[in-house]
Amino acid sequence: MENVTHVIDFYIVAFSNIFGQKVFLFPIFLSLYLICLLWNILIFVIIFMDPQLQKPMYFFLLNLSFVDVLYSSVALPKLLDIIITGYNRISFTACFTQMYFFNAFVCTEFFILASMAYDRYMAICAPLHYMLFMNPKTCVALSVSSFSLGVLNAMMYPLLISKLSFSNSREINHFFCHMKSILNLCPMETVKIDLLITVDGIALGFSTFLLILISYMFIISTILKIQTSSGRFKVFSSCSSHLTVVLLFCLTSLTLNMKPENEWSQEQDKIISMLYIAVVPLLNPIVYSLRNKEVLKASKNIFFKDHLHLKF
Repeated sequence: MENVTHVIDFYIVAFSNIFGQKVFLFPIFLSLYLICLLWNILIFVIIFMDPQLQKPMYFFLLNLSFVDVLYSSVALPKLLDIIITGYNRISFTACFTQMYFFNAFVCTEFFILASMAYDRYMAICAPLHYMLFMNPKTCVALSVSSFSLGVLNAMMYPLLISKLSFSNSREINHFFCHMKSILNLCPMETVKIDLLITVDGIALGFSTFLLILISYMFIISTILKIQTSSGRFKVFSSCSSHLTVVLLFCLTSLTLNMKPENEWSQEQDKIISMLYIAVVPLLNPIVYSLRNKEVLKASKNIFFKDHLHLKF
């Protein structure tokens, strides 16, 4: 059989079965994407401009905001284009490029969240050694390692899947080039690749999530030993934002990759994917800004300082 894998195009189904999607879906997804960009840019500005936020915790928050913008930007602009124009065709190269970068950035976020958990563990459980272990070199090393591991781990999927033969149906029943949706187009047996996705999800995603939860077991244990209730609340508030972000991101992304297949699974995948592609990156900076007194104080100083000077 002639190998035409590298010249075929795919067609992204997205939400084409929903009536009035241009009127209903486009404004919603566009608003989510623009607010996500705005909030994460504000986080960048606040942390860069306020000297009080030049700490490891906020350094990792910058990395988190950066990755959130990246993996949302991989999927959402193409979806918006499909909804407004109806042109759902995507080339083989563009599809696998989208797959690669999406997997790379999602994997990177797991490692960044783990680095943030380690930072909170050291700050609360070993405060006397915090500045020794969480020095600038360590923070940069953790950040570089997170991106490197994410980029390297994601390479195997497009390399393996792109060598498969695809059926006559090239409609991807998703709103972006999702791995499992593309594998459904392969007439040959894909058990080995499916198993690899599951094992990789357990080895990297679930194990990272488990390490974060273990870190927070030690953190909560340390917090409970604090004598005063005000002291316990103050310490817990410093890490509650990160724990909220971990639960939002990890549970949605792991649910998508680890849940069993069934006849409704692809429609469920779209909903779950939309949660952690559009909603979670939007909520991350909001959670940090609304639940973190240092960020709130810094934002007031930056954006209202000039106004107060003019007033008085």
